[in-house]
Amino acid sequence: MRTRVEEKRTIKAALWGIALFAALQLAESAFAFQVLDKDAFITVFILLSSCCVAVGFSIFSQGWLLFSHKLSRYRLYTAALFLCVAVCDLLQTLSLMGVSFFGYTLTANEGLWLLILSKLLFATGILCIYSLKDSMVSLAHKSIVFTATSLLTLMCIAAFAIWNHVLPPLTSSGSMNNLMKLMGLVIVAVCLSGMAAIVYRGRKERAPSLLIIIRALIYITIGQGLIISAENTYDINYLLGVLCGSVSYYLMLKGVYRLTIEDPFREQQRIEAKMNYLAFHDDLTGLPNKRRLNQRLGKLVQGRDNGKSGIVVFNVNRFKNINDSLGHQAGDQLLQMVGDRLKRNSLPKEEVFSMGGDEFALIIPSLVDVESAMIRVRELLGLFEKPITIDDYDYHISLCAGMAIYPEDGDTAEEVIQHADTAVHHAKDYGIDVRHFVPSMQRKAKERLKLENDLRKALERNEFYLEYQPLVHLETTEIVGMEALLRWKHPKRGNVSPLEFIPLAEESGLIVPIGEWVLRTACQQNKEWQDAGYKPICVSINLSMRQFLQPQLADQIGQILNEIGLEPKYVELEITESMTFDKETAFEQLRRLKELGVFISIDDFGTGYSSLHYLKNMPIDRLKIDRSFVHEVMSDHNDAAIVSTITSMAHHLQLKVTAEGVENEEQLRFLKEQRCHEGQGYYFSKPILPADFEKTFLLH
Repeated sequence: MRTRVEEKRTIKAALWGIALFAALQLAESAFAFQVLDKDAFITVFILLSSCCVAVGFSIFSQGWLLFSHKLSRYRLYTAALFLCVAVCDLLQTLSLMGVSFFGYTLTANEGLWLLILSKLLFATGILCIYSLKDSMVSLAHKSIVFTATSLLTLMCIAAFAIWNHVLPPLTSSGSMNNLMKLMGLVIVAVCLSGMAAIVYRGRKERAPSLLIIIRALIYITIGQGLIISAENTYDINYLLGVLCGSVSYYLMLKGVYRLTIEDPFREQQRIEAKMNYLAFHDDLTGLPNKRRLNQRLGKLVQGRDNGKSGIVVFNVNRFKNINDSLGHQAGDQLLQMVGDRLKRNSLPKEEVFSMGGDEFALIIPSLVDVESAMIRVRELLGLFEKPITIDDYDYHISLCAGMAIYPEDGDTAEEVIQHADTAVHHAKDYGIDVRHFVPSMQRKAKERLKLENDLRKALERNEFYLEYQPLVHLETTEIVGMEALLRWKHPKRGNVSPLEFIPLAEESGLIVPIGEWVLRTACQQNKEWQDAGYKPICVSINLSMRQFLQPQLADQIGQILNEIGLEPKYVELEITESMTFDKETAFEQLRRLKELGVFISIDDFGTGYSSLHYLKNMPIDRLKIDRSFVHEVMSDHNDAAIVSTITSMAHHLQLKVTAEGVENEEQLRFLKEQRCHEGQGYYFSKPILPADFEKTFLLH
């Protein structure tokens, strides 16, 4: 859409330019225009030249300084070109003002040569730059180009100062001579060649910014045509030609703005929207997926004033038989139709989700009672009494359903969904149309309370311990780091799952002292291994939300590192995307942590809400791709696309990228192809005790 608008504007600019040129020639032949007063002309010309100088340096700084981590060849070379052009224009403007250089004042002829050289450099530079293929360049390349441009500009100024006396005159008896007009024609020819090069390079897809640059060349061409048609340098045509040249600078500034600011920003928005869609929608049905279901139900759970909320999971009966007999394509069509039928018949406040495979989910908010919910579920099941048509054949299918209700059947979104899924499988096993999960909340509440009491004593009784999982460089298979993982050995229950006790520790606030113990213990272990002569590696430690929000966190970590004697560069702190919701607080905390010298990574990346606009400014070093994406990367196109997008984005932002949950050779091969830096998972090693980690990875 934006390209079409710019194409129309470019065509209009060309037509208006031709019309203006023709109108001026007719008017000049019909009316006798007076030659402008010399002083008035010089004043106007100084104003126009000053604007050109200002715009030229603006183009340089805009292309040079902004989004420096995403430099392209077009941006870099255009910025370098306009540094040279702006210097030429500056010298020419100063000559008009009568400013002397080391006691020497440039003549009018030398000023005209500077003007010609400036426009010739402008047109030739655009032709050369935009004849090339655009590509990303490194920061080192930027330094080389800046140095070369500065030296070349100084050499050209020196050459002009030495040989300016041999420059032939461009005017004769106050009128422009043939050499001046010839140089104008050369500039016109170069401009036309530049336009042709840009059009040819963008023949498949024309970027809006390049169309604006074409308009700039059009105005230079028109300006040179007017200058060529002028009798002398104080002719109205000459002034209008200079004015057109000034307009071309403005258009060039606008084009570089699109190239350096607007286009990268829109690209970030596009990638962000694509990532969000892929992460939270099912590729087959287009419905929100299980991640979105967790997120949506989580919001309902947090808003406890909303009353009861029901979650219903539907399962297509005998879907495997349908898939095997009709083929996967027909099976996919069937799932699309089931999802569409549920969505079209859902009430305004109800939401339909795809759970993956042959399962769908429905959120019923603000439930009055269980009976009304059961009636509603049976209404939806009744929709499938009408057959589904695939390839002109009618097929009769049936669904079964399982229902769970918050807060009766679970304390969290995950629990309620899990209980609804349990209920649907129970209904399917027993041939029942719908089943409500039978809760045992009292027993669960007692167990939860007892577990919290035991958790409070666990730190005092030294029941916690750490296991370490290696971080492996995918290309060299070298161990480059390790993640410290908290474990709890209960005196009676044995090992308690972290999924069970860590959320409880978060809710109760016990995660803060436990987190400090983890940090101190992991750093102490790393220091001991270094003192034993092993190769120093970095240890990754997870920070909880409560820890991260502590105002004195950086001071506390700095004190621990000083006491242990461990260098900060051997510590990496892992945060989650949800910790960055409050941008100002998060940025300030991250800044203080980075001042310590530790590394920062975003764990479980891709499952939260990180805005790319903020991500590029965050003082972080690494993105860790969530294991849920890696797990299905070989079978789910969405997850593969997400992993590919995240790794590409990380490379552009000059961040390390680590894949969690690597479990087999196929996943490893895919991650290598995506240029993922490191991997972590059971393919390399499960989390193991310090002694086993030392024996397995450090000794060898």
